[in-house]
Amino acid sequence: MHNVAFLQDLAVVMLVAGVVTVVFRWLQQPVVLGYILAGLVIGPHVLSKPLVSSQNSIQTLADLGVVFLLFALGLEFNFRKLRLIGPTAFIVAPLETGLMFFAGFMIGRAFGWSSMDCVYLGGILMISSTTIIAKTLADLGRTREPFAQAIFGILIVEDIIAILLVASLSAVSTSGSLDWAALVGLLLRLSEFIVVAVVLGLLVVPRLLRFVGRFRGDETLLVAVLGLSFGLALLASKLGFSVALGSFIMGALMAESDEIRRIERLIAPLRDMFSAVFFVAIGMLIDPSVLREHASAVAVITAALVGGKVLACSFGSFLAGYDRGTAMRIGLGLGQIGEFSFVIAALGSSLSVTSSFLYPIAVGVSAITTLLTPYLIRNADLLVRWHDRWAPQSLLNYQQDYLAWVRRVRERRTPDPIRRMLRRIILHLAINIALVAAFFLGALFVQRLNLPWFKELPNWTGGPKTVLYFTALILSLPVIIAFLRKLQALSLLLAELAVREGSSPQQQAALRTLLSNTILFAGSVLVSVLLLALSAPLLPTWETLLLLCLLAGAVAFVLRARFIRIYARAQSVIHDTLARPHDPVEPEPKSLPPLPPLLEHADLRTIVLPEGTHASHRTIRSLQLRTRTGASVIAIRRGRDTIHNPGADVSLEARDELLLLGDAVQLQAAERLLTRIAD
Repeated sequence: MHNVAFLQDLAVVMLVAGVVTVVFRWLQQPVVLGYILAGLVIGPHVLSKPLVSSQNSIQTLADLGVVFLLFALGLEFNFRKLRLIGPTAFIVAPLETGLMFFAGFMIGRAFGWSSMDCVYLGGILMISSTTIIAKTLADLGRTREPFAQAIFGILIVEDIIAILLVASLSAVSTSGSLDWAALVGLLLRLSEFIVVAVVLGLLVVPRLLRFVGRFRGDETLLVAVLGLSFGLALLASKLGFSVALGSFIMGALMAESDEIRRIERLIAPLRDMFSAVFFVAIGMLIDPSVLREHASAVAVITAALVGGKVLACSFGSFLAGYDRGTAMRIGLGLGQIGEFSFVIAALGSSLSVTSSFLYPIAVGVSAITTLLTPYLIRNADLLVRWHDRWAPQSLLNYQQDYLAWVRRVRERRTPDPIRRMLRRIILHLAINIALVAAFFLGALFVQRLNLPWFKELPNWTGGPKTVLYFTALILSLPVIIAFLRKLQALSLLLAELAVREGSSPQQQAALRTLLSNTILFAGSVLVSVLLLALSAPLLPTWETLLLLCLLAGAVAFVLRARFIRIYARAQSVIHDTLARPHDPVEPEPKSLPPLPPLLEHADLRTIVLPEGTHASHRTIRSLQLRTRTGASVIAIRRGRDTIHNPGADVSLEARDELLLLGDAVQLQAAERLLTRIAD
């Protein structure tokens, strides 16, 4: 009977979700909002007899929805994008999230809420919705505009902040109070886990998926992907972090694989199904009476959220060098909360550290801001014109002078190869330290498992502690050797930079040698102390420790060259993985016929006509596009309408998405012609 009841509950949820999808697509509204409303209707707070008999079983599926949702967000994130988004995202995202956390905390204080309610409210307001923004921009046909690209970059950094926040809150909330010392320790362990998972994952996951992908079986690839995702999520949970952290990192690692397009296609149905259950389950937790009771709080939080995000993101984007129009569009596009806010609110509710009213308040604020988002983006141009009309002339002059100064600074800025080299060496040293620490922390984790067979090791091995310590030490040798080599390179470089003048070349050489050796010795001592501190619970007797160190030294001396090659090969694998094209395309099935010979050297390119281009409001005939460039316009998407094979008298408009046909040279010339700004 229990199985029948569960099937009945799941059937009700999926049937209602299916109806909602159709209705909200027809109304051109976000489907997420429909799922939440559906959950409200079938939940225990509206109908006298709820349609769902066991909310716990649905909540279990909703937990799976969190894993799939975060995994899907990880697939959209990849580490190579961090090199492309520029400084804007790293300026705007910390400024915005910090301001919104402070605003949420102070609003909670003003309403007299508990400290944990205030902390979670601040976390809920920090993160904008990637799903809602991406869907809105796609529906408006504005995903390729400069402000949209900046928004996507900011969302990437926000995703990183959100994952760190979820992991931190899940650990800190267990005590029910804020412990800053525990928080700092948690962040150190969290950073260690992320670094190790990313480095080892980049070495293993893309190559493993490439091997699995050779079988060309969707079932095999899907099972492997799900196994890896749930496996890392479980490991994160065992280490005291959120399952969301593990699923997100695994998604980001798989985004670096050649099989990313197949994975996205295979995972999409599962993501959509469990995400629908997740949002319906959120709606089932909403109590309308609580919303009525806290209507003033919902109104205040909504106003503070929209106003704060618009101001913070617009100001931060302007500081990064965007003109006031683009900066305001960026701010207006980020004025909402979404899926990560639900995860944070659900975390506080599941851990019983937040009040019952916080969850429905968060959902209510999200619903309102979700409805506002399309209108804010659609009317951004109107608000920009309003600003230009009513802003004081002195403010407009200041904005123009600041932007001119930023452009001059960028033009004067020249790359500094020495500084770039220093940053790269220091980054490698930090990663090496994290990897070495991970080996010893892993040994401690194995010790705490208390495996029965491990306790029965022969006496000549020295016992479990000795075996674990020596294993971690041997595994660390390639990284330790690489660390010392990098440290030596850093010491030589710093000595060369510090000693450039002296009474004689001999004195300069002596000073450089002294400084280099001092840096090398100090760094080696610090790392040794760190290793001893990490491995303190595993340390054997001093005699045994000395013997183990001598054995490790002998192994390092004999296999030094091989260890260097192993490290260099691993570094090369990671570099090659991150250096591949940014948007790998899933290969076509072998059953498809090849392109006709006439199109063998042809290519397609999509461009969006920007505001102010000279091509706006002109016909294709008057532009003489094909005569001047050789490329042809074969389709135009304008809003929700698509014009296939447009005639020569079709007029182009700003924000039209054009599909061009031609070879590489022709397409490049056509793009320059069409996007040239009118004088």
